[in-house]
Amino acid sequence: MTESSREARADALLSTAEEARSDRLKIFLGAAPGVGKTFAMLSAARELRRQGTDVVVGLVETHGRAETAALLEGLEVLPRRTVTYRGRDFTEFDLDAALARKPAVLLVDELAHTNLPGWRHTRRWQDIAELLDAGIEVYTALNVQHLESLNDQVRRITGVTVRETVPDAFLDRARDIVLIDLPPRELIGRLKQGKVYMPETAAAALDAFFSPTNLAALRELALETIAAHVDSDLREHMLARGSAMPVRRHVLAAIDGHGQSDYLVRVARRIAERRGAPWSVAFVDTGAAMDPARRERLDAAMRLARRLGGESIILRGHVIADELLAHADREGVGQIILGRTRERPLARMLGTSLTQRLMRRGAHMELTIIATPAERARARRRLRLPGGRGSRGEYLRATLITLGGFGVAFIADRYLAVANLALIFLTTVLVVAVRTRMAVAVYTATLCFIGYNFFFEPPRYTLEIANADDVLAVSMFFLAALICSRLATRLTNQVESLREAQVRARALLGLGQRLTASTDAAGMREVGVQALAKALGAEAAILTRDAGQVLHPVVAAPRTLQLSPQDLAAADWCEQHAEPAGRYTDTLNGAGCWMLPLGAEDHRLGVAALRFDAGKGEPDPDRRSLALAMVQDIGSALERARLADELESARVQGETERLRSALLSSVSHDLRSPLASIIGAAGTLVSYEEKLPPMERRELLEAILGEGQRLDRYIQNLLDMTRLGHGTLKLNRDWTDSAEIVAAAVTRLRKLFPELRVETLAPSEPILLYVHPALIEQALFNILENAARFSPPDQPVRVSVHRSEERLLIDVSDRGPGIPEDERARIFDMFYSVSRGDRAPQSTGLGLAICRGMIGAHGGSVEALPGDGVGTIIRISLPLPAPPDSTP
Repeated sequence: MTESSREARADALLSTAEEARSDRLKIFLGAAPGVGKTFAMLSAARELRRQGTDVVVGLVETHGRAETAALLEGLEVLPRRTVTYRGRDFTEFDLDAALARKPAVLLVDELAHTNLPGWRHTRRWQDIAELLDAGIEVYTALNVQHLESLNDQVRRITGVTVRETVPDAFLDRARDIVLIDLPPRELIGRLKQGKVYMPETAAAALDAFFSPTNLAALRELALETIAAHVDSDLREHMLARGSAMPVRRHVLAAIDGHGQSDYLVRVARRIAERRGAPWSVAFVDTGAAMDPARRERLDAAMRLARRLGGESIILRGHVIADELLAHADREGVGQIILGRTRERPLARMLGTSLTQRLMRRGAHMELTIIATPAERARARRRLRLPGGRGSRGEYLRATLITLGGFGVAFIADRYLAVANLALIFLTTVLVVAVRTRMAVAVYTATLCFIGYNFFFEPPRYTLEIANADDVLAVSMFFLAALICSRLATRLTNQVESLREAQVRARALLGLGQRLTASTDAAGMREVGVQALAKALGAEAAILTRDAGQVLHPVVAAPRTLQLSPQDLAAADWCEQHAEPAGRYTDTLNGAGCWMLPLGAEDHRLGVAALRFDAGKGEPDPDRRSLALAMVQDIGSALERARLADELESARVQGETERLRSALLSSVSHDLRSPLASIIGAAGTLVSYEEKLPPMERRELLEAILGEGQRLDRYIQNLLDMTRLGHGTLKLNRDWTDSAEIVAAAVTRLRKLFPELRVETLAPSEPILLYVHPALIEQALFNILENAARFSPPDQPVRVSVHRSEERLLIDVSDRGPGIPEDERARIFDMFYSVSRGDRAPQSTGLGLAICRGMIGAHGGSVEALPGDGVGTIIRISLPLPAPPDSTP
């Protein structure tokens, strides 16, 4: 088995597993109304109910048929929701009640139904999609004429345009499709008996939709649809079992935005369905200007492709054939579908038409040309010039330039031969052609030729062409007009296309740079909203959930932007389902804003709301694409910020766990050691008090006192670290002499180490500090105690006080073993395990950490420096404020 076949089999197995888990949809498909779809659906539901399955009827339309209504007896039916629309009350399927009830199987009739405006979803099939996503199995009914890809065929067969359609891609979610069929004669008999429509409408239906020919054709369409889905299921199961299947090649439909684009999209869907192949629709933007009607047709075709389950792609380039073939090679396209369009005779003779280029260079692909005779006939009846017909201003400017050329020609007529005057008119045509559209250039060439022939060419003041050379002149006029205007139009369109691409690239680049410069999620949201509003010319906001899980805007541009309840409902649905909602979508499209999700479904990071000017209609594909790209960049940046926060939280949690373990270890050792000494000494006194000499009793009491003081210092250190960690250490600042702080700390040290020599070097002039004296004394004492524990017995501890610019430096040096350079910065961390520094056997492991916190609270710093050849210097640096004013 090859690597590709193994991947295909894995994909098929995964697809089968996902469908079995998520898509539990059963569709009863009929060729026409009245074949018995609802009857069959209710019969299946009753059988499930008999087997003990929880079956609920969400909505069933009986259409007054008694035998259908009888099948509802004994089944639970959800009440319908009453909706008021234009002053009248209507009943609709209650989606929220169905989600709250959440039965095992739910019956929802009329899959193609259109909901009333203001409903959550535009179509009922979208309601059913939400039910499927919630894990509810759904039974529903559908007529084949409502399939989107068959819409044009149904119109040709019956002459009726079906407005309510269901995307073919939704049928791909069906686990089972049951064909409900009746021969045309039996269906017509039921219609005459009044079992389909009321008698007053049955006669009209027989003469129109329900003709035997129409029913036979619709029946064939239903059979083809079922066969296509059976083939698709067979392919999936064979691949899942490892059976060989032909390689699926991508199907690509190329559209141009003219009248038959929708037709080509539907044809591509049907061909891809029959072949079981993925498909897409592409439009090549050459930079040529498009009129609003063509742009709207193109947008509609792209939306139709997405509804039918295809991918819509916009390519950019100057040669359509080159862009299509390059895209086909990248994506593995095996078939390209084109509409048959009018081709210029010259291009056909030179072999440069689109069809000829594709056939010549795409020999490895299958090229399918779909005939569109109606559009071809209309194209022949009207003249189309590249670039359009031009505006009134362009024609006015061309007329003025032409009049100027005539003026120059009348003056030159006195000095030049008539043949040379043609060059003046040719120059006039060139001036106009390089600045305007082809239609305007042709208009100018016509004026110049008529004027040249009438006023200057003999016989003058007639339109008679007496000289054969004049034919060459008129040909040159028109040839120059056509060539130059064509080049100018192409250049103008290319410049416009490049300008639009530059605007898009600049907007995305600027957004990326500002997002990168932002340090937190709040800043990224602010940057994103401002960029969206500026680049798209729209009002923008980002919504997130607060602590109460309520979605609300956290940043907006402008800040006065107000969102309606419909906007908030659309945003809530968008955030929950990670899909666009609101305006320009089929979900809650009564909202005024277009809602786009930020982040993925598994990590929802909020919703971006965009409100465009209501008077300008739907944004064009370029603006929509830019909006989607910018929102995706904002979501990616927020995702990175979220990951960074999680990493920091994990780091802090790990550090907290390490400190907790170290604290427990320190507490278990540093509390038990003095307690054991105290208990031991106290126990000896209790047991042998009368037998011990006074000197030994005094030694035991002094040991109890010393260990108690040691325990008190340890507990005080823990309390200080707690206050520092919570930021509750209160500073009671006062002016004090630095020499007094040093003297007090040294005095405390000598009580603890009576044999220790301490040398103090301080300036004779007082140096005033504005500090909390007790805290600075405690910090200095911790450093002195640390130095005393590691200094040799015969070596002194030196304390040096001196001034350096605007700071006071206190250096405490010892002659101990010293601290390696790579560990000097870490000795101030709590519970850092080393055998030097503040880590003597009787140390609490907190002294230097507390010292750094106390000094830091005063705006100072503590650092470890190497000694003079041996030992360590701990330097305290404190800022020196301006001296107090001594004047009264």
